[in-house]
Amino acid sequence: MTFAIIGNQSLMPRAFRQGLNLWSRTDGRPGSPTWAGAANAAIVPADEDFGSCLEILKQDTETRIRYMKRTPINPGSYLRISARVKAIAGNLPQVRIAGFAGNAAGNNVGGVPQTGPAVTLPGYGEVVEIAAIVGTGQREGVDMPWGRNATFGHFGLDLIGDNNGSIRIESIVIEDVTAAFVPGMLDWVDVRDFGAVGDGKTNDRAAFLAADQAAAGRQVLVPEGSYFIGSDLSLTSPTRFVGTLRMPRSARLALLRSFDYPTYAAAFGDETEGLRRALQALFGYTDHSVLDLCGRNVNLTAPITMADAAPGLTSFSNRRVISNGQISIVPGPAWDSRTVTSTATFNPARSLNLTAVANVANIEIGSRIIGSGVGREVYVLDKNVAAGTLTLSQPLYGGAGTRNYTFVRYRYALDFSDMEHLSRLNFDDIEFLLDGNASGVMLAKSGSLNCFRDCYFTRPKDRGITSIGSSCQGMLVDRCEFLSNEMGDLAQNRSTIALNVNNNDTKIRHSRFIRFAHFAVMNGGGHIIEGNHWFQGDNAQNGLRFGGLVLTQTNAQTTVTGNYIDNCSIEWTNEHDPSPKFEGDEYSFGGLTITGNTFLASNTTEGFNWLVVKPYGAGHFIHGLAVMGNVFKSLYNKVNRIDSVDTSFADLNYQRMRNIQFQGNMFNGVNTYVANPVDVAFTQGTASNRWVITVDTALPFNGWVRNVQSVVATSQITNAANKPVFEMPWVQSALGSTRRQVALHWSTAARGSVSLRLRMDNPD
Repeated sequence: MTFAIIGNQSLMPRAFRQGLNLWSRTDGRPGSPTWAGAANAAIVPADEDFGSCLEILKQDTETRIRYMKRTPINPGSYLRISARVKAIAGNLPQVRIAGFAGNAAGNNVGGVPQTGPAVTLPGYGEVVEIAAIVGTGQREGVDMPWGRNATFGHFGLDLIGDNNGSIRIESIVIEDVTAAFVPGMLDWVDVRDFGAVGDGKTNDRAAFLAADQAAAGRQVLVPEGSYFIGSDLSLTSPTRFVGTLRMPRSARLALLRSFDYPTYAAAFGDETEGLRRALQALFGYTDHSVLDLCGRNVNLTAPITMADAAPGLTSFSNRRVISNGQISIVPGPAWDSRTVTSTATFNPARSLNLTAVANVANIEIGSRIIGSGVGREVYVLDKNVAAGTLTLSQPLYGGAGTRNYTFVRYRYALDFSDMEHLSRLNFDDIEFLLDGNASGVMLAKSGSLNCFRDCYFTRPKDRGITSIGSSCQGMLVDRCEFLSNEMGDLAQNRSTIALNVNNNDTKIRHSRFIRFAHFAVMNGGGHIIEGNHWFQGDNAQNGLRFGGLVLTQTNAQTTVTGNYIDNCSIEWTNEHDPSPKFEGDEYSFGGLTITGNTFLASNTTEGFNWLVVKPYGAGHFIHGLAVMGNVFKSLYNKVNRIDSVDTSFADLNYQRMRNIQFQGNMFNGVNTYVANPVDVAFTQGTASNRWVITVDTALPFNGWVRNVQSVVATSQITNAANKPVFEMPWVQSALGSTRRQVALHWSTAARGSVSLRLRMDNPD
């Protein structure tokens, strides 16, 4: 390329007729013997074919002629060395172009070809042109590829074969033929022109860097071949891969001007490996914060873990985005779950540990724990093989003891569980086409503000998004859709879960969740669940329905607003409490606001409820719950009521209920109107000093009648003589064995109608 500017004239060796003192008899280096004064060489002034030329009588097995001035070899350049020769008398030798490959220190570059093809002279007086091409790259038609280490050459020719033959040689010609290999109008440079070999063994990193530097804004072309790159490589030019790269797992490829998934897939010739390498680069340098899949469908043959993609990466907190494409699963054994059974000991005093774990080495981090006393969505966060212990994502509720547990490790398309910390990772416009073969994303052990926006999780095998630690802190799930792999199964037979949460402050908004066992299992507090639609029905008549949203922290501090909650319930438990019995220094159930939602049920049983509280230990109560402005509607079959307490483990303490608001809700196809406070009308037909009013079902959770806020006479109150009674009665509440009766006491026997406003709690 430099020669295109200098011109061929600068390359031409000195003509023989000007003297032979610059023509070496060996390798051409300074101090080597020359042909000047040699007894077997002479200048012929007027040959009929060549004019002035050199005649040599071959006397050595290999007779060399080398021009002693250096001919520069620039990266990306190609030279044609040629000469015309003819035999005059004697034996007929072979002739070839040859050269000395010199490096910057003036030494010979070993391991590269330094001779061209040999030509046998056919007869006397017959002119033959011999030629060879030398350059830095291994290109088709290049006879002597010298690579990037060669910076100059001493060119000439060799006479080999039989001795005692006279040969005449016209002056040697050196021409720049770079344009024949790299036309000047092209907007790319070829890494082969800078010494890349592409044999999968030779380290071509230096050639890539040289090509990148020479590109000067043009594209770098990586032609067909396998190119080994031994360490980190950063290319600042746009890069196009026809051939592929081989790099150590720890080496990073940073394509600063071609940072997108299709380029990485092309660079490594494999979609799974391409995404691994792109993620390694995404987390490895700061020039790009977005990995664009460019609308591509990425076919994964195995889970992508950060240990494989970016060895040594344990923590990352800068904003990164993976966007605009699909991730599909290629079925195979790499996606099979692994199940391990083991005995272990749990002590509530060390609530996030299992100790004396048998077979602990075979239990994988990220395994889900199943067994007696284990709540939903409890995972192995870490392990210590030497100590035989496991660290858990949530405590167990089953109390102290040694039990048998099952550990199931699901496989995820993207698995970050081997990272200690990952924050601010965004998935934007990604469709996970899981097709029942794999789960979606497993988050790191810790982190915050990871985000899924405009994403689709289609048919996850087991889970959509899994948190095994605190990386769900502040997680955003906005405008996403989760489609179950169990769409056709009855609700009671489903096991898949769209997502789980262990920590606080998640925002799940404007998303859709279809026919999972549960839409979400959420510990922590401060959650905002707004504008979503989740439904879990099936095609059964009188079908069973289960928890869609499962909240596992007693003091939830959570708002559920403006959602469409279809054929499932909000289930509120404390199953992640290591001491599930209420203790005086803790919060019980409270801090939950359910407002402006549409609740629907169809073809379900009368016993279905949209709001279920399930204490896993005795003594709990509700102290802060608002259920306001919602619509509850049952189609085809009526339900008895909207709420219930699941007493599988324990009932609530109704004496301690406080600050519960059930107001402004609408009921369709519901047998029992539920409110707190509730207005109850009562008529006493016969005069009595004591009116007893039973409130069986109208208060939330069939709570006690603890307070009477008002008594209003809706008819004239009269005595037995039909005379008006103007006094107010005094009241008693929480009477009877069920504590759901109220008594009005009059100073005289009275009859009439009243309206009472009753509460099942203390309002503050």
